[in-house]
Amino acid sequence: MLTPQITDSHCHLDFPDFDKERSDVVQRALDAGVRRMVTICTKLRLEPQVRAIAEAHDPVFYAAGTHPMSAADEPMATVDQLVALSRHPKFVGIGESGLDYHYTGETAEVQKQSLRVHIEAAQATGLPLIIHARAADEDMAKILTQGFKNAPYTCVMHCFSSSSELAKAALDLGFYLSMSGIAAFPKSQELRDIFAAAPVDRILVETDSPYLAPPPHRGKRNEPAYTAHTAKVGADVFGMDYADFAAQTEANFDRLFSKAAQYEAAA
Repeated sequence: MLTPQITDSHCHLDFPDFDKERSDVVQRALDAGVRRMVTICTKLRLEPQVRAIAEAHDPVFYAAGTHPMSAADEPMATVDQLVALSRHPKFVGIGESGLDYHYTGETAEVQKQSLRVHIEAAQATGLPLIIHARAADEDMAKILTQGFKNAPYTCVMHCFSSSSELAKAALDLGFYLSMSGIAAFPKSQELRDIFAAAPVDRILVETDSPYLAPPPHRGKRNEPAYTAHTAKVGADVFGMDYADFAAQTEANFDRLFSKAAQYEAAA
């Protein structure tokens, strides 16, 4: 029986946690049915290293942006810079960008400025915006909505663990919600309920590895292979057979990250 295929829509394969066994990590993902991974660059000066990982591994695509927690410490990204990076055939998304007031609330204004640059780059390239949101729901909903009114764009709320209000605001704009290991934690029933209320054709799965490992690996280093554990929880949340849920999330990924799907089709 074939293993249902899924995609880890958000991981950080450039992090030093993976330095000694990156190829093995990619192979374990494939063995677990995780056929694609999008590795995310969080500081633009590191983009060459992240790009090199995508170039070295067929199943790996990449995205780049300035993480909100780094927005005050890194040079401000420009739309032209992000557009230029996007020309690489395996560059499939803008970000991660967003707002994080939990740890870095004192840099809120710089984060907002950076987020608006990334929104404009998503509008200019047609690639999906990848959003990190923590403890900033009201500002996040406002900026995403204002940007969309200026010019439509696509977006995924990565590692979604915010309020039902922000979920609704994102879904109303046609955006996607991504399930991480947090959705599989025993105490995350409220979050699972938010996902259950969302359209299943707007759901992605991810690890955010090396962080947030789902059970049974909680507390250990996460890796893309473990996307399967979160996806099995997702199937339960939506009352679906695992193979059907996997196929649905694949269709969702291909629709949102269409450049990755087109790259594969042309290969």
